[in-house]
Amino acid sequence: MCYPSDYDNDGYLKLPWLFWLVLVLQARTWVLLVVAGASREQGEAILSLFYPDRQAFWLGLCAGLPAAAAFLLSGRRQRFPQLWQTWQYVLIVTQLALLTWQVTLMLQNETSGIVAGGLIALDILALGWLALSRYLRACFSTEQS
Repeated sequence: MCYPSDYDNDGYLKLPWLFWLVLVLQARTWVLLVVAGASREQGEAILSLFYPDRQAFWLGLCAGLPAAAAFLLSGRRQRFPQLWQTWQYVLIVTQLALLTWQVTLMLQNETSGIVAGGLIALDILALGWLALSRYLRACFSTEQS
């Protein structure tokens, strides 16, 4: 059930705060890059702590691109309704890929057990929410209220 306060001035459902957290989770390598860039002297150490393999770092940046595009697209969803509607599926596939990648890294002992386990748990929760939330599905609908 949606209330009038759930809609913005254009008649679209407001995106829930959990949506933004999922995007940050998907773009976690980008967030890490910003943190490393902000701490200039320890930046290299931070990056090597989380990504000892440089190839994994670049893959993480690529995996965060759909989330970055969703950030940009969310403000223009009325201009690109079909693209916005399909973007939910892009985010679900991206989340599934991130989950698979994180499990693979953990099985290859390339990440710390506690960190990897936490990220896997968050990835599972995010995937379930992206796929099952009726409110989020309504937010991605092309129909305007």
